Amino acid sequence: MGRYKGIIPPLVTPLAGRDKLDRDGFERLIERVINGGVHGLFVLGTTGEAQSLSYGLRREVIRLACKHTNGRVPVFVGITDTSSVESVKLAEVAHTEGASALVLTTPYFFPAGQRELTGYIEDMVPRLRLPLMLYNFPGMTKVWFEIETLKHLTEIEGIAGVKDSSGDIGYYRELCKLKKLRPDWSIFIGPEALMPLSLDLGGDGGVSGGANVYPKLFVDCYEAKVAGDSGRVEELSQKIDEFQEIYTVGKYASKHIKATKCCLSLLGVCDDFMEQPFHRFNPPHRAIIEEILKKVNLN
Repeated sequence: MGRYKGIIPPLVTPLAGRDKLDRDGFERLIERVINGGVHGLFVLGTTGEAQSLSYGLRREVIRLACKHTNGRVPVFVGITDTSSVESVKLAEVAHTEGASALVLTTPYFFPAGQRELTGYIEDMVPRLRLPLMLYNFPGMTKVWFEIETLKHLTEIEGIAGVKDSSGDIGYYRELCKLKKLRPDWSIFIGPEALMPLSLDLGGDGGVSGGANVYPKLFVDCYEAKVAGDSGRVEELSQKIDEFQEIYTVGKYASKHIKATKCCLSLLGVCDDFMEQPFHRFNPPHRAIIEEILKKVNLN
């Protein structure tokens, strides 16, 4: 199965209109992050607006991502859905197109109990032909992958690790201890400013949304941390903190995706159109994002 490490950006899904992929923009985005040195790509995650996209568009995203990446870095594919049948169908597309691994959160809308969640994963893994990364994001799904549940799931060989976006460092610390049971697991953190600390705790890298915009910034910070260059880590972390001001603009949970897409639009990478029920930033918010990018002052 192998170990995954480094910076794996959860790519936005560039859109040219309702249910229409901005294919040119998506290819430019893939080139941008690969040229920035990232260690993999993650499509159809939260930042990719996956749950707002039609199944047809999700399949198109998988196919184009795998084709354009062409094996240069691993491609991770989100298969989360309210229907396990639809998740497996997306997983089959990912396998056929040459993706490296799958990513699955806890089922959402109807909150599952931990016993139900365990049974769900035990049933799901044998139906998948790629390694599965579990994705803990209780802020969105309302359900945690509790540590005791994950301890039980370490017995399943098809699971490759966990991505945690809870922001709870105590939980992340306990999560990394599970490597004693599964040394082959990869443990990634979502909140990008916590990435250096997560490596101290035994993590393997970050699924950093900001790496859509400035991939080299996050890659350099990761590599400096691995190399033990604390001065460089501090310098780059300060720059990441400056960049994170984009996430304070606007309202609602969608503001993180809006801000990321707005940055990419301002940089000429892709359009910032969003799928319903979301919409792009209005001109006043767009102007604030532009000022933040000028302040950060990176290419």
